[in-house]
Amino acid sequence: MTRSRRNGARNGDPGRERAVIGTVRPPSRRRSEVEESLDELQGLVEAAGGSVVERVVQERSAPTPALYFGKGKIAELAVAAQAGDANLFVSDDPLSPIQERNISEALGIKVIDRTALILDIFAQRARSSEGKLQVELAQLTYLLPRLVGQWTHLERLGGGIGTRGPGETQLESDRRVIRRRVMQIRRELERVQIHRRLQRSGRRKSGVPVVALVGYTNAGKTTLLNRLAGARLTAADQLFVTLDPAARLVDRGGRQPFILTDTVGFIRKLPHELVAAFRATLEELADADVLVHIVDASHPALDEHLRAVEALLRELGVADRPTVLALNKIDRLEGPPAPLVARRGGVAISAAAGEGLDELLAAIDALLPAGGTVTLRIPHADGPALALCYERGRVLARADEADAVRVEVELPRRLLGPLARYRIAGPVGPVQVVD
Repeated sequence: MTRSRRNGARNGDPGRERAVIGTVRPPSRRRSEVEESLDELQGLVEAAGGSVVERVVQERSAPTPALYFGKGKIAELAVAAQAGDANLFVSDDPLSPIQERNISEALGIKVIDRTALILDIFAQRARSSEGKLQVELAQLTYLLPRLVGQWTHLERLGGGIGTRGPGETQLESDRRVIRRRVMQIRRELERVQIHRRLQRSGRRKSGVPVVALVGYTNAGKTTLLNRLAGARLTAADQLFVTLDPAARLVDRGGRQPFILTDTVGFIRKLPHELVAAFRATLEELADADVLVHIVDASHPALDEHLRAVEALLRELGVADRPTVLALNKIDRLEGPPAPLVARRGGVAISAAAGEGLDELLAAIDALLPAGGTVTLRIPHADGPALALCYERGRVLARADEADAVRVEVELPRRLLGPLARYRIAGPVGPVQVVD
């Protein structure tokens, strides 16, 4: 059993919530990986407005079903919490409702896990109505299986005959209220999805390609968007500053212009409730022609951050998109970035200092669909091909024939090949010009 205290942990504001954080380290996890994860958890506590007074690690083969930690470690945690005047314990790993309740009873303080902490930060940071709906959906989905733990007064009645009725009725009532609210939010978010699809359709018809920024939280995505697009979006050296997506036009130095979108940052152990709730926002990635994966090159957990983002991109089904790796914050490196670039590939930049941006733009430009204008004669039987022209291209003119449709269309480069069999020479002919 190991206790680890970070330097300066007790120097928090006495008015803030004071937390003990902890985790279990099985033999398969490296100690450095555990410490980095706890560093990140401490950053999350501070981002939520609290301070960390103690951090505890127990080395054991697996968590216990009832208490997560062993009984001896729970006793040690109780002493640590009392000594640090803590009123909160945060687990770095997910806790079951039973574990959460048992630990809270043993320590006499509030107990949450990393998922609940991230949800709390999102609730604080959400500004748009869409963002607030997405966070509420995630919170309700997380809360639903924990409702039983909110009704501990039932246990004091002793169970069995005489305890049924109002208590259970109230519990079921709460469940029904939450389920109804979840359905209502999902319907509202479906309308948001429809609105976003219309927005994306408008972007496609404009013929301007889309580049999406992805990356770990606090990697510098918003700072890069501000730098490239001349925007003034809020950026700070904090976790999860950006929750609402933003899109800005980048038109620099005679290069092909593109729309640059910023999305919510990823993190290790990102709650599945959030991934599901923010699906409408993350759909922006599916429409991007190019992804820019921005990573904090100065962070000691660089490789873990890369793997976490790549895993989420696979989960979202966009891992195969053309991608530029942007190694950001090179101004914070102790040495030159060349060895890191040689090992990892990508482009070394500093979004804050404006270094390496020409090289980054050149790398993006090389992946953008150049495309061109072509005339196609598409048989009526191949409706999907015609739909593809409208969805992924910009139809300039159209003429309907008895057995086919002739279209003059601007298409991205990657679609010229799949539709080449329908290509014909010359103009469309008698046309219906499409606005």
